[in-house]
Amino acid sequence: MRLRLLRRNLLALLAVLLVVASLLISTRVLLASENDAVDVADRNQDTQSEDSLKFSFGSSSDLSQSVYSANYKQVVQNADTFPGEPRLVLVVQVHNRPDYLRLLVKSLERAAEVHSFLLIFSHDYVSEEMNAIVRGIRFCKVLQIYFPFSTQLYPKEFPGQDPRDCPRDLPKEDAVRSGCLNAEHPDSYGHYREAFITQTKHHWWWKLHFVWERVQAMQGYSGFAIFLEEDNYILPDFFHFYKLMLEFKKTSCSDCDMLALGNHNGLSDFSNMSNKVLTSGWLSTKHNIGMAISREVYYKLMGCSNDFCTYDDYNWDWTVQHLSGTCISKPLKVLVAQGSRVLHTGDCGLHQKDKCRPEWAFKRVEESLRMAKEVLFPPSLVLSGSELVEHRAHMKNGGWGDIRDHALCINYSKRL
Repeated sequence: MRLRLLRRNLLALLAVLLVVASLLISTRVLLASENDAVDVADRNQDTQSEDSLKFSFGSSSDLSQSVYSANYKQVVQNADTFPGEPRLVLVVQVHNRPDYLRLLVKSLERAAEVHSFLLIFSHDYVSEEMNAIVRGIRFCKVLQIYFPFSTQLYPKEFPGQDPRDCPRDLPKEDAVRSGCLNAEHPDSYGHYREAFITQTKHHWWWKLHFVWERVQAMQGYSGFAIFLEEDNYILPDFFHFYKLMLEFKKTSCSDCDMLALGNHNGLSDFSNMSNKVLTSGWLSTKHNIGMAISREVYYKLMGCSNDFCTYDDYNWDWTVQHLSGTCISKPLKVLVAQGSRVLHTGDCGLHQKDKCRPEWAFKRVEESLRMAKEVLFPPSLVLSGSELVEHRAHMKNGGWGDIRDHALCINYSKRL
């Protein structure tokens, strides 16, 4: 009897063990299947994103179609990895300097709390190399937009350089006699347009409109958009300093229109300037780097579209300075970081094509950062000065006299 009971208990125990083992095996299979499904889904999502971002380089027409498609679809990379609204939006104007762009991306990856950013890269030159650099970013949300009126897309017609356009230095009388297209519209100094010169101002104004009006990821965003360029380099405490500036603006500079997180002094005297800010009227030569614009200021600028688009200066920043205190009746007041959180690494650009050595620039930045490391992330800000806020007149630089440039620029807000 006792042996029978023992055998029955043993059989029951074996049955339980078999059930448990079966459950463990099935669970493991199920988990493996789920993981495989997730991996497949991730791969499929990556493939779909890559497919939707493919560009056709067969012809200018094909590339234009790819650009319009990308601007329409607005595929945000890493959106599933970093859900929710961005805490900061950075807008980077990009041309075709991949080595400098890599330096910027490297600096962004090192920035504190970068996972909360939305990076918008605005391109006026499309290449597989530049796209690959941006699409390799995994540390935050990323959107690429493309200037649809670039010289790359219109190489032999306006807004590119039409072969029937007047040569830059041709006297107007000779231009009229020759019948070149824009003979009646030289700039203030008698020069005719050069497409590669006018493109930067066009791109900047188009980008400003497109970001605030048409980028879906910006809808409902109430913070500042900070404007950078491909040859900028941000410091690790960039976002920390931005938050300090926001708080300072709220408590001590409520009439400040804009923020400037950068200046052109590099990291000279950074140990003494790290926690200092000053207020000033907006100046092209000082406040065009790391410039933070709110939606309210964007509307002020948009209200001056005609003035911006017809002012004979090919520089967007000098044009903004002209607007400040003229079309914008109250001069723009800016809160400025004296210890710059944005560095300029570019040693070549629009007017300087030779001797581009980004590796040297990176070495200089790294050496400077090692010395500045101890004074990053200050606990609070100190106002070191208040400069006069007034309209600063300047001699316009020309290069923007062609009425075709005026008309296209004005129409961006209508044709987006």
